[in-house]
Amino acid sequence: MSGNGIKDGMAEGQESETFFSAIVVTLSLATVIGLLMLVCGFGTSGSSQGNAESEDISNEKTNNKSKKAKGNQPGKRQQKQQVKRGGQSTFSHPLLASTLKEHSSNVLDLDFSMNGKYLASCAEDRTVRVWSVKEFKDKVHKCLRGNVEYDHVTKIKFSPDCKAFITSLSIGNCIRVFKMAKKEDGSSSTISASLDFPKILSTDIINIGLGSHAHGSFVMMAYKDTTIQICDVKGEILQSIDTHHMNNNYAAVSPCGRFVASCGFTPDVKVWEVLFNKEGDFNEVKRVMDLKGHRASVYYLSFNTDSTRMATVSKDTTWKLWDTNVEYNKNQDPYLLYTGTYNHTGPSLLALSPDAHTVAIASGVRIMVYNATTGEEEESFEDVHTQPITKIGFDPSNRFLVSCGDRHIRVFHNVVGYRSNIASMEKKIKMSTTTKTQKERMQSQIRLMSECLAEILGESPKV
Repeated sequence: MSGNGIKDGMAEGQESETFFSAIVVTLSLATVIGLLMLVCGFGTSGSSQGNAESEDISNEKTNNKSKKAKGNQPGKRQQKQQVKRGGQSTFSHPLLASTLKEHSSNVLDLDFSMNGKYLASCAEDRTVRVWSVKEFKDKVHKCLRGNVEYDHVTKIKFSPDCKAFITSLSIGNCIRVFKMAKKEDGSSSTISASLDFPKILSTDIINIGLGSHAHGSFVMMAYKDTTIQICDVKGEILQSIDTHHMNNNYAAVSPCGRFVASCGFTPDVKVWEVLFNKEGDFNEVKRVMDLKGHRASVYYLSFNTDSTRMATVSKDTTWKLWDTNVEYNKNQDPYLLYTGTYNHTGPSLLALSPDAHTVAIASGVRIMVYNATTGEEEESFEDVHTQPITKIGFDPSNRFLVSCGDRHIRVFHNVVGYRSNIASMEKKIKMSTTTKTQKERMQSQIRLMSECLAEILGESPKV
């Protein structure tokens, strides 16, 4: 090879080396720049996330402080409702006598026995339970349990002899009878199913009742449409009633065992008498009374013990107290004694105390208690249950008001009833027609009720 060829080869090699060096430098710079951008990007993201977390923590602290501040604000009444894990709650109120807690699902209905010794309840947990009223103030509440196979009970009613109760089944949509009996060794009582009535209609049963008096006994089934079935105690249909309410909201048998009353979409309440002959054979169901005065759908109705008073509650935001001790056979209409108003927030339940001195109305999770004489709201219980209230009722002695809605049963002292009875007796004592013996008896009763009321409220009894 000549000298010029060698020089040319060397020149080409130098140019190629320079070209590859430039490529390497360029790639190195691109890599460094990419890494810098990536690092800067992660730094920004991490900073943003850190700021967001800091902001969340700050907001959470602020919210907690706000909740604590709200919780420390004095309420109208000293009652508390705190939610625990699993959606359950604790509720407290100065007038809360006890809480019955054995059910594991929502309690749907309850009923007191006529002798005042027992409270029966049913729930979605496929059980029925019977509680002792005398143990209401105890810390531990024992109960009898009966199981409902492959179904659950929606309504429950004690028999007049307090030895059995009837129920309505959810799936079966019929009546099932349960009996209470002592074990052979006499150690305890048991609850067992004894009879199922045949299914009559496919429409849902909204309430049931038992009627019994000197001449005969019957079972009532009220349906969601406009039907009420009157059956004998074995399930045979005696008569079917069409209420013409467009739809039934509620129906009940009177405590005296003679009447059936219904209410619904129409603004009137209708009352029938179930008649038997002297031999105990069924005669007829006869329409005897109408309660007219509401301007909208009537949600609920309730009798006092001897059926001389009735209370009704309506969508028109009023409740009414009626004197039903009338000569209906001579077409005498019930007398309207009082019309009160209430805070209407939707469909409502109502209970009239056995002595007709107290009216309780439940709407949603709230209970309002009224003096039936003055119409004044004297007590209010807020957020009693975590679910809408399904039933309220007074015990036969007028001492307690009970409610159910979630899996618990609340038992309240009926202080409105105590006060109303005391005021009523004091008024009667001043009447000139009251005899000396009557005055002494009422004064003794006033002292006893005053002592009970003072004990409930933690006060010294008035002398």
